[in-house]
This record gives sequence, C-alpha cells and structure tokens, in this order.
Amino acid sequence: MSNEPISSKSQTDWQRLDAMTDEDIDLSDCPEITPEMFAKAVIRRGLPSAKNKSQVTLRIDSDVLEWFKSQGRGYQTQINALLRAYMEVHRC
Repeated sequence: MSNEPISSKSQTDWQRLDAMTDEDIDLSDCPEITPEMFAKAVIRRGLPSAKNKSQVTLRIDSDVLEWFKSQGRGYQTQINALLRAYMEVHRC
C-alpha cells in the first residue's frame, strides 16, 4: 500500500474559508464544552513556555494538589497549561 496522497491538489476552497467570519461558521452540530469535558481534556506537552512567569502563593484544595503531584514531574507546568487553556477558551 502506498503512503503517497491520491491528489496533491487541495480540494479545500481556502479563499472562501479565509473570507468567513466567526458568525458564518455553523456550530449547530458542535456541543458546548462543559466543565466536565474540560476536566477530561488532554494537555499538549512541548508547547513553548512563557518567559514571563510570576511566582505566586495560591490556595488549592489538598486533594487537587496531591492529584497533580501524583501525575509526576512537571505538575506545576500542567496546572499552568490547564489554566492557560481555560483562559483562552473564555477570553472575550
């Protein structure tokens, strides 16, 4: 079986897509993301980290912190990535 594409020419109408606004996109068949769905999301590793991090004191429930720590090394980065993803989804 060959791994080469059947056609090298894209059949996507890129000009039409580029001209679309957010309002033009039909999302009627896409469910809203619930907090439960968000909680099950997978974090993409290897994303460039922000160079301007701030050290803060943050009160987190003990069981939540212990769960993140149990995930292994990089738990603080994982918490930051989750907070960033939430922020980007809810940005106005």
